[in-house]
Amino acid sequence: MPGSVPLSPAAVDDTAPSPVATSGPAHLLRLILLMAGSCLPVLGAVLIAPVLPRMQEHFASTPGAKALVPLALTVPALSLALLAPFAGVIVDRLGRKRLLVVATVLYAVFGTAPLWLDSLGAIIASRALVGVAEAAIMTCCTTLIGDYYSGRQRVKYLALQAVCTSASATAFFVVGGAVGSAGWRVPFWIYAVSLVIAPLMVAVLPNPAARVATHEAPAVAMTATYEAPAVAMTGRPFPWRPLAGICALTFFGAMVFYTVPVEMAYLLDDLGVEDPGVIGLATAIASAATVAGALVFARLKRSPDVALPAVFAVCGAGFGVMFLAGSAPLLVVGAVVNCLGTGMLLPALLTSAMSRLAFEDRGRGTGLWTSAFFGGAFVCPLVLLALEPAVGGLAGAVGLLGAAAAVVAAGLWGALRRTGAAHPRPLPKQPA
Repeated sequence: MPGSVPLSPAAVDDTAPSPVATSGPAHLLRLILLMAGSCLPVLGAVLIAPVLPRMQEHFASTPGAKALVPLALTVPALSLALLAPFAGVIVDRLGRKRLLVVATVLYAVFGTAPLWLDSLGAIIASRALVGVAEAAIMTCCTTLIGDYYSGRQRVKYLALQAVCTSASATAFFVVGGAVGSAGWRVPFWIYAVSLVIAPLMVAVLPNPAARVATHEAPAVAMTATYEAPAVAMTGRPFPWRPLAGICALTFFGAMVFYTVPVEMAYLLDDLGVEDPGVIGLATAIASAATVAGALVFARLKRSPDVALPAVFAVCGAGFGVMFLAGSAPLLVVGAVVNCLGTGMLLPALLTSAMSRLAFEDRGRGTGLWTSAFFGGAFVCPLVLLALEPAVGGLAGAVGLLGAAAAVVAAGLWGALRRTGAAHPRPLPKQPA
């Protein structure tokens, strides 16, 4: 069970100073590029959602189109979940910046391919390749945040990554709908924006070099040229056991994270709310709570391991309110409580994983974590669908997931007490 995994602190480099400047114009531009890169997989996930009905009409004569057209939206996430671990291995062997730049260019090539493809099968294949590029981009951006920053700065910017990706999902949905009014192919032009981002990454992002001493000594200087293949290993084995625990928690956490965005419309429909405007407003309110939760986590000054039990408990409490809700307003209240928790959950899990990884393991570890998260996201609706018959409906399935979150919270708290880590551990400051 995920909750039984010990979470004793194992910070690899939280006390090491940053190898890059943490203020000034160069720092700001570096952050903007990393956040923009992190949003590209989100763009791939939601941009074409508003034009799926038009795609359905266009390919109406294609056998199996009713099932195949939705795959154009979901197959990148599946590719990302399956391939992120391999991207992580490549990151550690070939270098972060090189892979990030190549993947960002390929993202534009594969993303715009449907502009010229007439076969639905070929379009789905190109979308699968978009997922391949997304796996590399997300793994590289997250790994670089771990390379560049430590301590409170790392917590802050991983939380900022969660804020940006959550907020961008809503923005991309609106943009996709607006430009999609000109034709179902038009939104695919937006994938070309990565061709603007890639040259800036080449010019601005420094190349990380390992910090190799006890825990990790201050890093050597970074250059603006491509780094050599990963530095020599220290002889320390890869931390499979602690990372497996975090990945198991992340797989479950992703199901908790995606339940409200995926199922909110159906839950409201069960309560008699069918107005798309009301459903959209309710979902937007919950989404705003996710962003607020991530902002709260960014101000956290304690170890993320200590926060995880409370965060899972908040998520479970929100699901409990949603299960008991007999009206739409109460359902929204429960969704807000849950999303406040999920906003803290994502950066807490990611920061906890990062604290267990040294430089030469960080790409592979981040890839495994990314795979666990998107794997949980992919199975989320399938698990809830499977639970519905046994518990009498979707609300019952959500309530059961809330109970599971409460059990996980209790298990984590017990594990922390057994290891003596339940006392809050301040995060070290990172010098500017």
